This record gives sequence, structure tokens and C-alpha cells, in this order.
Amino acid sequence: MQGKVRIGVMGAAGRMGQMLIRAVGEAEAATLTGVTERPGHAWIGRDLGEAMGGPARGVTVSDDPLEVFAGADAVIDFTTPQATLANAALAAQARCVHVIGTTGFTDKEIAALEPAQRHSVQVRAGNMSLGVNLLTLLTRKVAQALGEDFDIEIVEMHHRHKVDAPSGTALMLGEAAAAGRGVAFADVADRGRDGQTGARRRGDIGLAALRGGDVVGEHDVIFAADGERIVLRHLATDRMIFARGAVRAALWGQGRKPGAYDMIDVLGMRD
Repeated sequence: MQGKVRIGVMGAAGRMGQMLIRAVGEAEAATLTGVTERPGHAWIGRDLGEAMGGPARGVTVSDDPLEVFAGADAVIDFTTPQATLANAALAAQARCVHVIGTTGFTDKEIAALEPAQRHSVQVRAGNMSLGVNLLTLLTRKVAQALGEDFDIEIVEMHHRHKVDAPSGTALMLGEAAAAGRGVAFADVADRGRDGQTGARRRGDIGLAALRGGDVVGEHDVIFAADGERIVLRHLATDRMIFARGAVRAALWGQGRKPGAYDMIDVLGMRD
């Protein structure tokens, strides 16, 4: 593709949306061509730069996602599951790369994303940082190497405003651990304990979610056996790592065949 990759951003006014806008601006190979906000938002119809408190950027904030998809080569979407499902259909219609950082999907909603994958490149990941995706690979390999004498627990902490739990990253790590053991994550996930729960079931993968303060993201994968523990940890201190990863995915998706991809594909680490 000649020239810069045209990228749109869904949810421009949000904290993540503004970071995505910054990340697109930092990328030499990309240019920002459109952004959206929900209908009725104060930014609608305004120049994006002025709405963000800076100089004009020549991009008007829209409440019409179709308009943004039609003018973009890739759209980055960190919104809500319901909005992302609607956006996936627009991406398929526009044959546009759809980078999905949205979390909190149900299994049914994830399945509902599949039809769009026949017509568009869809890159979806619960976390788009390089470090977390390396942690995912390590989790799978360690789980594969260790038997069920090692209990697996995943502990995550995020800021007080996060609305879904466990985090998409924690679920991604759980899927990786289950894949390493050759089992279905849904069959072994223990997503909450309270009261008289009984002894821990052998082979389960436990998840615990902590919320407080302004924590960007902390994830521990604990392998615990009698007499020893192995702890794999990732600490995020700047949300820009997620935004830069998303832009990298948007650029990587250009010229790919339609289908479902994740950050392991983007980073070239697929086995």
C-alpha cells in the first residue's frame, strides 16, 4: 500500500481513545482520518484537536461509525462488546482492518464476531502489549512442562473504574495455561470463591480480580506445588503500551487475508 495507512479510532473522548489518537500521531506510517463518539456527546461536530484542548487537526468528531470505516484502512476499537459487534459488521462491509481491544465479551458475543472475519482482517486481543503477549507464551510453555501437582492461579489488579472482571488479559492467560495442559479452559476455570467452597479441585485454574486506585494493570500467573512456587509477572505502568500495540496491529493487518488474528500473529511468534 502506497502512502500512509489511514486509521480511525472509536471512542475518541475516553482515556484509551485519546491515547490511541496520540499513538497514531506518533506512527510515521499512519495518519488519523476519523474518530467517533456516542450520539449526543459534547465533542460531536467539533474539530478533534480543539476538543482535546489543542490546535485544530482537521478531523471532525463524528457519531457515525460507518463514515469512519468508509474512510479508513484500519479502525481501532476499544469500546464495549455491543458496540464492537456492530462495528465488526461495518468493518466487513468496508473490507477494513478491525483492531479490537474491547474486553468483557461473553462466549456468545465472541462467536458473533466470526461472520465478519470472512470479509475483514480482525485482530482481537485482551491485551496488546508486547510484554503481556510474551507472558502468554511463557504461561503456555510452563503449564505444558509442569503437571497437575502444580496448581495454577491467576491474579490481576486494575484501577477502580474498570467495569469487567476478570480482565481480558487474565482470561487470555487462563486460556494459554489451559492450552498448555491440553484442556478446555471453560472446564477448569474457577472464577470466584466465597464461603465454604471445599478443597481446591486438582487441575483447576483459579482467577482472582482486585480493583483499586489508578493501577494500569498487574498480572501474576502462579504455579504452586508442595515446597515451591513459580511466579510469572507483568506490570504495566503506562497505557500507551496498549495503544502502540494496537497501532502496530493496524499497520500489520494491511494486505493480510481476511480472518481472525491476535497479537501473537502480529508479533510473529505463532508456533
